[in-house]
Amino acid sequence: MPALIPTDHTCKITWLGLVHDRKTLEVDGYSADTLHIDWDGPLDAPHSGRFRASDARVLSQHTKGTPIANVRQVSIVSQEEIDEIAADLGLEAFDPTWLGANIVVKGLPDFSHIPPSSRLQAENKTTLIVDMQNFPCHQIAMTIERDRPGHGKAFKDKAQGKRGVTAWVERPGQLALGDQLRLHVPGQRPWQGGA
Repeated sequence: MPALIPTDHTCKITWLGLVHDRKTLEVDGYSADTLHIDWDGPLDAPHSGRFRASDARVLSQHTKGTPIANVRQVSIVSQEEIDEIAADLGLEAFDPTWLGANIVVKGLPDFSHIPPSSRLQAENKTTLIVDMQNFPCHQIAMTIERDRPGHGKAFKDKAQGKRGVTAWVERPGQLALGDQLRLHVPGQRPWQGGA
């Protein structure tokens, strides 16, 4: 029996990008037509690498700065959710570079809540493993405030549950604008032990 179930759900890549070296607290991203992804993640990206230093997201498990496996190689957000964030912030549009995102997709409802360990697989078989939901951070709020004064402060509140997911590479390859990604989900029932 397969551990992962291919679904009929797909999404289309509508934007690709990278972040310059993080030398400031603000996010400095730029768009790209393709992403070349190896075992470490997108080439030349600040979040690439097999290992990373633990941060605030995993303080309950590891002291800050502890070397751990890098399951945050790629940041993926949905166009539908960033459109909702823009509307809630009173913006006519939301620049994906503000998020430090690598991939923006369109076509999967409730994207930020797809199951952890799901796979997003391109037709060329480049495959990303979803780690977990990504949480809004103050750096993005600062970046929005820099570019659109008066709109950044509410970001963390308005983006709860809509910030996309982090992922890591299962199979290297190339992703391009317009590529379709198929969602594969774990073949197990939801955990009921905490009820």
